[in-house]
Amino acid sequence: MNFEKAINRLKENGYKMTDKRKDMLNFFLSAGGYRTAKELNEYMEERYEGISFDTVYRNLNTFAELDILEMTELDGEKHFQISCSDSHHHHFICRKCGRTKEINICPMDRICSNLLNGYEIESHKFEVYGICPECRCA
Repeated sequence: MNFEKAINRLKENGYKMTDKRKDMLNFFLSAGGYRTAKELNEYMEERYEGISFDTVYRNLNTFAELDILEMTELDGEKHFQISCSDSHHHHFICRKCGRTKEINICPMDRICSNLLNGYEIESHKFEVYGICPECRCA
């Protein structure tokens, strides 16, 4: 997702486009992987003195509900990244740096045809966790 698409999605859903929301989007667009609410909050505190963690977290949840951000849980903490594609895919997620690599095959195709024939799947999520080549060599 790019900046314009994200702004349009917010506007289409009745949200104002504030400078804070623009800065939050820019944070994720430049992050290159999953980031925590704490990391975003630190970034925002540098720009907006006195911004509350509630404001940051509320906007994160809004962005996730509108599919502007993707959310995962790593080590018991929610992590977010800008939605990377409109097509169905999954991710390898580096536990060290948060970078992702798209996995463009879906294991559910095989599972559904072999093990869940006749069941109606409403959604699923498949993520692989590990250490990326850059972090392994560092």
